[in-house]
Amino acid sequence: MADQEINLGQEMDTELIQEFLSDAYEHLSAIEQGILVLEENPSEKEAIDNVFRAFHTFKGNAGFLNLVPIAELAHKLENLLDAVRCGHLSTDSQVVDLILKGGDILGKFVTEISDQLSGKKPVVPFSIETGGLPQLLDQILSGDAAANEDSGMCDSPSIAALPELKPEKMTEPTQPVLTPEVAEVPEAKESFSLAQSSVKVATHKLDSLVDLVGEFVIAQSQVMQSIRAEEFLNEHAVRNLAQLSRISKELQRTAMSLRMVPIRNTFQRMHRLVRDVSSRQGKQVTLILEGEDTEIDRNIVEAIHDPLVHMIRNSVDHGIESVEKRLAAGKDPEGKIVLRAYHQAGNIIIEINDDGAGLNRERILDKAISRNLVDSSADLSDEEVFNLIFTPGFSTAETITDISGRGVGMDVVKRNIHKLRGRIDISSVQGKGSCFEISLPLTLAIIEGLLVRVNSHCYILPVNSVRESFRLRMDQTTTVNGRGRLIRVRESLIPLLDLGEYFHVSADRKKADDRIVIILESENEKRCIVVDELLGKHEVVIKNIGSIFDLDPAISGATILGDGLVGLILEPSVLVHLPSAA
Repeated sequence: MADQEINLGQEMDTELIQEFLSDAYEHLSAIEQGILVLEENPSEKEAIDNVFRAFHTFKGNAGFLNLVPIAELAHKLENLLDAVRCGHLSTDSQVVDLILKGGDILGKFVTEISDQLSGKKPVVPFSIETGGLPQLLDQILSGDAAANEDSGMCDSPSIAALPELKPEKMTEPTQPVLTPEVAEVPEAKESFSLAQSSVKVATHKLDSLVDLVGEFVIAQSQVMQSIRAEEFLNEHAVRNLAQLSRISKELQRTAMSLRMVPIRNTFQRMHRLVRDVSSRQGKQVTLILEGEDTEIDRNIVEAIHDPLVHMIRNSVDHGIESVEKRLAAGKDPEGKIVLRAYHQAGNIIIEINDDGAGLNRERILDKAISRNLVDSSADLSDEEVFNLIFTPGFSTAETITDISGRGVGMDVVKRNIHKLRGRIDISSVQGKGSCFEISLPLTLAIIEGLLVRVNSHCYILPVNSVRESFRLRMDQTTTVNGRGRLIRVRESLIPLLDLGEYFHVSADRKKADDRIVIILESENEKRCIVVDELLGKHEVVIKNIGSIFDLDPAISGATILGDGLVGLILEPSVLVHLPSAA
């Protein structure tokens, strides 16, 4: 079967293929989650039926598009589930492994089709190695077919009696990608209007809509700015402008909500990861999910998957102890990892808690000293010591495994989270467990920023990095050899950066004696930024500025202000680490 190829170069209906891919990802997720439920509770009939239906629909959709290898493998897996439904096969570890392996292979087919369709790979005939799975399924099913015929235990057709797959026929009709109509429910027309309907929309259309709404908000702001400059504005115009402002804000909120999706799918995919890693290491680990309905920007959901995979894998590999060690420590033999999400202060918080061994402060510190990362005489807080694990190449693992231990990953995790304008904090108690807390913005399209001015130039600083601001007094500043200019703030000396000097912009002479200092904080580092004036807090729509400012990492984006001028959005994590001027 591995020799059978799929050729998308034939006259394929692109829209139907796209629809197949969209449904396929949903079915694969349902299969994986359902079979993991069955592994815990083999008699869960609803889970068996759900997995069976997912394979059945998968088979029908693939058969309709003449994707023969996919349809045949799904058909064999469907038969395996039918044997389980009839009671001829028990949901033991072998059956679970077979179904998961089958789902993985189907996933590889789907990924290859998606890559070819999107242009990531050339459109060429391809096949996927199945590792002899179809033949193994045939052997298992041929034995159970005979048992099924003898016992008569199941009312559904026996495996032997199931008809051969006809790929050209579709078992279940698919729905169009865009369908404003909703199918009627027989004998339920009176309550139909109460049902919640949904519609599938291509993501690029959704992104275009959000971009247009952003442009509308900018245009509305420009109109308001120009009208306010007029000397005469009647009461009727004032009311209309206020109404326009309310509508634009509501439109913006609604448009942004369209990009919000529950984090459920990303969380549930971690069940399989925990199962596989703990099984390979002979550990007993349970993953508990909380806050799966918490919504977040679709783009952030996609970007946070890899960091979560690495951190969950580390929790199982390094955090949770072996059964023997847990029993010796008086713990339950089964370790627990809690993956939790919730909203807090305009951000989404993702926590990864485990009840394992916790971080070994002394070992981390000794390793850092041996690598000359910190001075042996340094007095570091627990937080500062724990943050050392984010140093590239840092690892305290005594042995290197195929799972982890090479010191590769945590630095990438932190870098990827910072790219999302987020932060990660660690708390740990040795022998009790660890907690990794990730804080992320709800969306990447809008930022709440503090608008500042240097001469005629405007800049935006993310509000979540601004700690305080105050008037600059020259008697607060000092110069230290090798550390540049510093400013004293409540018995602490903080490096000073003049934003005008950095961007080669002359300060406003009118504000020379009345300048403002803003304290920024990022990654536990602080920097005082000097500007001419604070212009207030604003929600700004982030615009892509392409590669024009790639050479300056302190600039993360741009926005169009109410007066039509461009304001640069600055990156606090870069500003706080800029070298001090001599």
